Amino acid sequence: MKRLVLILAALALAGCATTGETITVKVPVPVPCVSKDLPPPPTYTDTLAALQAAADQGEFTRLLAGNWPVRDARLKALEAAVDACRQP
Repeated sequence: MKRLVLILAALALAGCATTGETITVKVPVPVPCVSKDLPPPPTYTDTLAALQAAADQGEFTRLLAGNWPVRDARLKALEAAVDACRQP
């Protein structure tokens, strides 16, 4: 009886033999479009509290004008990231 069970098990397992054929299954993988080298946002000196505490119009204007290059650089980096996301 044991021998019969072993023979049947061997035959059943022999039926599971693979043909060696490789099957490729394409699975979509989510990829972030914004690269990791995008720098974090800078700290701006023209915060609402700083603008409200400005002593005069000149200081107010200096706070705003001092951040133009920083904001311009950040805007260029963000625009480049958005353009990269739009590429197929």
